[in-house]
Parts: sequence; structure tokens; C-alpha cells
Amino acid sequence: MSAHTKLNEITQRIIERSKPTREAYLERIANAASKGPVRAHLSCGGQAHAYAAMGQDKAALAEGRAPNLGIVTAYNDMLSAHKPYERFPDLIREMVREQGATVQVAGGVPAMCDGVTQGEPGMELSLFSRDTIALSAAIGLSHNCFDSALYLGVCDKIVPGLIMAAGSFGHIPSIFVPAGPMPTGITNDEKAEVRNRFAIGEASRQELMETEMKAYHGQGTCTFYGTANTNQMLMEIMGLHLPGASFVNPETELRDALTKEAAKRATEITGLGNDFRPVGHILSEKTFVNGLVGLMATGGSTNLVLHLPAMARSAGIILDLQDFSDLSEITPLMAKVYPNGLADVNHFHAAGGLGYMIRQLLSEGLLHEDVETVAGESLAFYTKEPKLKQGEVVFEDGTSESLNEKIIRPISNPFQKTGGLKELKGNLGRGVMKVSAVKPEYHVVEAKARIFTDQHDVKKAFQNGEFTEDTVVVVRFQGPQANGMPELHSLTPTLSVLQGRGLKVALVTDGRMSGASGKVPACIHVCPEAKSGGPLAKLKDGDLVRLDATLGTLEVLEEGFEARQPVTHDLTANKVGIGRELFETFRKSAGQASDGACSLF
Repeated sequence: MSAHTKLNEITQRIIERSKPTREAYLERIANAASKGPVRAHLSCGGQAHAYAAMGQDKAALAEGRAPNLGIVTAYNDMLSAHKPYERFPDLIREMVREQGATVQVAGGVPAMCDGVTQGEPGMELSLFSRDTIALSAAIGLSHNCFDSALYLGVCDKIVPGLIMAAGSFGHIPSIFVPAGPMPTGITNDEKAEVRNRFAIGEASRQELMETEMKAYHGQGTCTFYGTANTNQMLMEIMGLHLPGASFVNPETELRDALTKEAAKRATEITGLGNDFRPVGHILSEKTFVNGLVGLMATGGSTNLVLHLPAMARSAGIILDLQDFSDLSEITPLMAKVYPNGLADVNHFHAAGGLGYMIRQLLSEGLLHEDVETVAGESLAFYTKEPKLKQGEVVFEDGTSESLNEKIIRPISNPFQKTGGLKELKGNLGRGVMKVSAVKPEYHVVEAKARIFTDQHDVKKAFQNGEFTEDTVVVVRFQGPQANGMPELHSLTPTLSVLQGRGLKVALVTDGRMSGASGKVPACIHVCPEAKSGGPLAKLKDGDLVRLDATLGTLEVLEEGFEARQPVTHDLTANKVGIGRELFETFRKSAGQASDGACSLF
């Protein structure tokens, strides 16, 4: 099926916009690749340092004729999603030796959990942990000893940071290796119900804790469709995972076999063989467009609207919010996974998952099939699913029908005709709203504004009974330059309760919401941010504000608004404590949210 006309138009627009930076990038990685296997250029002393601890692999490394793979790992056991990676280096080493190659752990990168830091000072380090991860991975790879790389990471900022590093080392073939979601626990509705009751004082902290422990109960990613699982979808639809690898549970035979298969494939795509696949070529304009389509078709995390522009810039590609909005207009919403529905990612995977969705999107020309992938095939290969037969991974045709249309539907009968995200713009700036989980009757909210500069003050106002009418809650000075752009997900239960009482409420902020943002309309990532004098800094309590997700507008309906002077806010308290003083350089150099809020490009 040839690509959809509008898909081609948007892709061509990105190609033209990115031409100078993309051409310079491709020339740079071609020059790096032309120098051949890198460790041969190290001095004997340098090589001896690099191989000293490698035991039985030292001779093969010194000879330099076989591929040497580098592992960049986000392993820690603070994050359930990254605990499985503890075993992966040994699994990879076992397979690589069978191929006559070698592997070394090039370096570790930090990995923090927004679920743990939600509403806490540490959340103000979260966004810039992405840039720190990119820098940390670059340090590991800077030893220049590797013919290909395996990236072990899953969660919110980890995958975007690793992609930024992979893009920077674009001459090195790279495969991303997932760890999979934890098995299903209690239903997401049960969890949300107890959270909402706790917010209004009807559930005890003990009851809340017991519920949360039943939801988050083992190794693997959280099972809702938040940022972590959106990352995994992206890596698969962008051809950086092996087909069907994203949502196989940890500690299963198939998961281990797929990890070994990724290691085997990494030995096959180096410059020493006949199938050289530098990751900078895989990270093409068409590949990123495929990622954006996947984001829309699944109703994925709003955090990726922030991360994808930064990821693309690492490969010389420039994305704009308009690209997201235009692709959303032609991409049907095919999946309903919590917070957009009742199912979790395990149910989604069982119902046909990504393989089925890719098959359907390709059938209507809504994905570019002619892209490079780590599997060595076009994107059509990603309609297959992995099976374990006699200890070997084989890829067989996946289902051509949805196995549960309450979770994933055919493209001819989607949940809605357009995707899950909408750009909103007007005299309050530009922002984005996740509409896939918001009921149509809440797509337009016009109400008086209530202005806050701290999410905790919103909760205090709620507890004091101050919200008695339709309200647009504005939380400003939450952008990357102000305080690192923390997620404001802890506001979700509060605003949900107000909505449940029959009020029309909405959130407008230059900060972020969680990838699990749900049923309350929220225009987020508004830029220019208040710290840089953006329009949000001119708002006053009582101003009439209108969010319209149907027209894509974000406006204050007050005469003379443009002539007002923006207010300032004392951010001293956000600059110290829990490591925040170390990140002042990141805050000062961060770009606007629409460009990825990145401090590196």
C-alpha cells in the first residue's frame, strides 16, 4: 500500500525543514564510520586498560577481528521496570560468545521514577535526568571500543535520553532491548477509585497503600499505558526493537530468548560484516513520522510530545508541534488502554498488540513501510510475532483480526477518527492536550481562571472548599527554565473529584502531566513559559479562559490582555535541596517545551 497523501506531505515538510541539519549529521556519521573498527586505533596501553578485566575474552578483544559490543544499561532495583536488566549482561554475553564475538558493559546511566518523586522536590530533576542520561551514555561510549551497542532502558526519560545518545553516536549500529511489563495486578479502575476516595478523606492511608502495592507488585514496567510503555511502543514501531519484543513479561523463557536474539542480531549488523546498519540511518525522518503515528493511534503519553523533538534533533531532524497535530488529524485512535480505557498493556498485547496495529496502519498507508530497521527487514516484518520453538526464536505471522475490539479495533472501525493529541494555540501561547481519555463534553471549557504557582496550593484550596464553580486551574512557573518542568500528576485525583461533582474544570500549565494523564482536560507544556515572560505570566484570578480542543484554541477572553506586563515569581526555593542546586546550568540553557525543552541541542 502506498503511503497516504497527507502522510507524505507532512514527511516531506519535515525533510525540507531538516535538510541543512540532517545533511550535516549524515556527513558527520559517515566520516566516523569510514575510520573502520574503532578499537584498532587505540594505543596498546589504551587497549590493555580496556581489556584488563575481561578474563577469557581478553585474547579475542586484543586480536580485534570479531565484533565487540557495548552495553549501556539503566539497571537498578529502585525501579521495577529496570530490575530485570540485572541478568541481561550475562544472557547477552552467553549468546555473543556463541557468535565468536565479545561484549562489555560500556557504562550505566541513571534511571529515576516519576511515580516515586511525584509531588516531591526530586521531581524537579526528572526532565533533566533525560539530558543527564544522554551525557552518561556518551561517556560510556566515548572509550571508542565498540562495533555496535545494546541499550537497556525502559522508563520515562531513560529511553529518550538513550536515543539522544544513540543519535549522537549515529555511526554505531544499535539495538534497544526491552524488559517487558509486570504481570497484571488489580484493575486500574480499582486503583483510581481508592485514590479518589483518599483525596476526599474517605479512604485511609493504609487502604491506599494496600491498593498501590497490589497494583505495583513485581518486576517490569507499570502495566498502564503511560510514558514507559509508550516508549516501548515507539521503539518497536520505529524499528529499534525486534518485532513483538516490547510487551513480553520479564522472567519468562521468551523474554530471555528475545534478549539473546537481540544480542545475536547486534553482532550481525556491525561494520565488520555485510549488513552494516548504523543507527543514524534508522533514525530517519520517515522513522520519526512512524513514531508520531504510533503515538496518535495508541493515545500515548503526552511526555513524548516533549521528548520526540529532542530525540529527533540528536539525528539532525526538526519536529514541530504542528507535525503532531496534523498527523493526529489523519490517524485514527485504534487502542483503548488505561488511562484511556479499562485494559492494561498485557491485555493489549494479548488482543493483537503492536503487530496487529502496524498491519492495520500499513494497510491504509498510514505508516512508511520503506524504512530501515534493526531486524534487517522493512516495517512489514513488524506485523509478525515471536514464538519460541525448540529453544529458538522464530517470527510468524501475527493475527489479522483483533482478538478483543474493546481494546484494539480495526482501522475501519476505530474508537475515534482522529488521534489522541491536539495542539492548542492562541493568545495564551501554544500547548498540547491529550484528548483520547477526555469525554467529548469536556473538550471545550470556558471558565474563570484561578492562578497558582505551586501544585500543593491547588490541593489546599480544594481541601478548603474553595472550588465551587466551573474553573480553569492555572499552575504557572512550572516550565523547564523555572523549576525543571515537574509533572503535576498528583493533581489528577483532585481535579477528577471536582469533575465528578458536576463542575467543568480544566488545567492550564507550562509544566507537565503524567503519561497516565486521564479524564480531566489539561493544556500542558504551554510556551513561551511564564519564566521567560510568556502570556501565562499576565493572567489574573477571575480572567475568563477558554480551552477548545475541537478548534484547537487556548485563549483568555479579556480586553487589553496583551498590554499587561508579565509578573515575576521568586523561584529561590526551587534552586536548592535534593540535588537541585546541581542542575542550575540545565535550567538556564533549556529550550522551549515545543522544541523538546532540551539543554543539549
